[in-house]
Amino acid sequence: MEPLASKIRPKNLEDFVGQGHLVGKDKPLRVAIEKKHLFSFIFWGPPGVGKTTLARIYANALEADFYELSAVSAGKEDIKKIIKEGKGKTKILFLDEIHRFNKSQQDFLLPFVESGELTLIGATTENPSFEVISPLLSRCRVFVMNEFSNDEMKLIIERATKELKIKIDKKSEDWLIAMANGDGRQAITMIESTVNLYGKINVENLKQTLQSKFLRYDKKGEEHYNTISA
Repeated sequence: MEPLASKIRPKNLEDFVGQGHLVGKDKPLRVAIEKKHLFSFIFWGPPGVGKTTLARIYANALEADFYELSAVSAGKEDIKKIIKEGKGKTKILFLDEIHRFNKSQQDFLLPFVESGELTLIGATTENPSFEVISPLLSRCRVFVMNEFSNDEMKLIIERATKELKIKIDKKSEDWLIAMANGDGRQAITMIESTVNLYGKINVENLKQTLQSKFLRYDKKGEEHYNTISA
């Protein structure tokens, strides 16, 4: 069965929630999508804030072949395979957790980005300045993504509960928002898991499903994504 997060994933900017500094009126990523401007970039921000979704919306708008890899499990052979497929077509590679690619793997990727054979969209929770090699980083624009605000989380929760045809009271909604830490995907997953287990949503059912609060931290014990200016 298709996960709820996948089922309700926005397919265009009109349905996308959040990141107004990137996709609001006259903002850089919206303008790029509207003008079909092809370029490589990196999304830097916490989990569950729409990096994959925006990458898909961008690729779809540019009518490009879209390839999605996780740097955790992918390697040079996966890149080679993509290069060999559909010669001459516009190819966009979404590389999740790009910081997990080592220097050798990034060096291998570089010439394909330089030549335009691949347009790269990287996604990372780590500071790209420290995790992406300089030649590759210099060919990418960095877009900082923020965790969802409480109001944005409410919209996401509303979309999830509407899809499942269930109701959620304000107390449960507030509790879920507090526990999800601005991570939309976590909130959606919690709703789906709770409904699958208990059939309805209330605070007690959410607590039983969750057991412990989601905590995020990077290797330096910080959560700052604002030292690179888009």
